[in-house]
Amino acid sequence: MTQARTVAVLVGSLRKDSVSRKLARAFAALAPANLKFDFVEIGGLPHFDQDLESDPPAQWTAFRARIAPADAVLFVTPEFNRSVPGALKNAIDVGSRPYGQSVWNGKPGAVISLSPGGVGGFGANHHLRQSLVFLNVPLLSQEAYVGGAFSLFDDAGELVNESTTDFLRAYAVAFAEWIERIAPAAQARKAA
Repeated sequence: MTQARTVAVLVGSLRKDSVSRKLARAFAALAPANLKFDFVEIGGLPHFDQDLESDPPAQWTAFRARIAPADAVLFVTPEFNRSVPGALKNAIDVGSRPYGQSVWNGKPGAVISLSPGGVGGFGANHHLRQSLVFLNVPLLSQEAYVGGAFSLFDDAGELVNESTTDFLRAYAVAFAEWIERIAPAAQARKAA
């Protein structure tokens, strides 16, 4: 039997009705039952400033405490100017500190990027992957780009595109398998 795993979910768009958030929720609903999703909000994090690290803001401490126990991380992001939204990059920076205590270290991860156009947030996906590789987040090598994102949901916010549903379901299964391959080793390193 596969162990229950907690996945911290970070959505790059702060907008309440964002398509990124809708896609992240659809992904969670389609995922295998052993994955439990914890949506971690990033909009209230003060900008990272090393000068604040000696007495970190409460929001930083709470954020780090939410990410630390997660077995894995999922990033769902739009593309802003061919890159990652600033709020998401800030969250990554906040979680990476203090030096030597990164909450990202060793956690299996996956990235889904999306855009209204056909490219599916390719630039954001690769910029995000670059930061995560540096932070020792073993990423699912299968890449996930979702184009035409605004047309995938009905007025109630439900995913109505069958091929996207099938793609997300398959990606969720691949991510669950990836977590099972990586998470035990990460937990053993923490315990040592």
